Amino acid sequence: MPFDLPVVTRNLLIANVVVYLLQQVMGETLLTYFALWPWGPDQVAQGAQGLVSVGFRPWQLVTYAFMHGSLTHLFSNMLALFMFGGQIERVFGTRNFIVYYFVCLLVAALAQLVVVNWFTGGFYPTLGASGAIFGILLAFGMLFPHEKMILIFLPIPISAWLFVTLYGLAELFMGVTGTQAGIAHFAHLGGMLGGFILIQYWRGKLPIKPQRKLWR
Repeated sequence: MPFDLPVVTRNLLIANVVVYLLQQVMGETLLTYFALWPWGPDQVAQGAQGLVSVGFRPWQLVTYAFMHGSLTHLFSNMLALFMFGGQIERVFGTRNFIVYYFVCLLVAALAQLVVVNWFTGGFYPTLGASGAIFGILLAFGMLFPHEKMILIFLPIPISAWLFVTLYGLAELFMGVTGTQAGIAHFAHLGGMLGGFILIQYWRGKLPIKPQRKLWR
């Protein structure tokens, strides 16, 4: 967990904190226009400035991932980014890490839109960097599978690959059963899926091959 963070990880940390501070100043305005809202017709809601039309906009596929619902939400995501992001960025390189981060958050957003539209229903916003963070955790588990991790609630060293696998299964279970309502479990899984596909592509494991393999 080095403190000399590489440039992209450091700037992502700063950007998330700055946007959270803006949320405190601008109130529901940022939530209305930049959180991820479900596909479908807009809905009219009462805002601070009167009635506003709320609904999905294409830019929300990115902007939602820089917003957070609470200080705890922000802290947990940024702690994980601080702990693992720098290591992954050093392995991937600056350009590839940017691509990886945004692919994970985009696939996470699409997964959430699909689940809300065709399965759970409802009209509520999704926000937070968790989809991208879960993609980073997935990358850590794939690239450093035998690194030992110690969980707060389980003070026993556990291999990174096992931690990531168990975490993913737990998210799937909670998403299917509706446990911990209000948490976008399938967005988390979408971030992991996007990361897995991209890493396998870079490794040359998919039918479509990269110009050069980056890892074995």
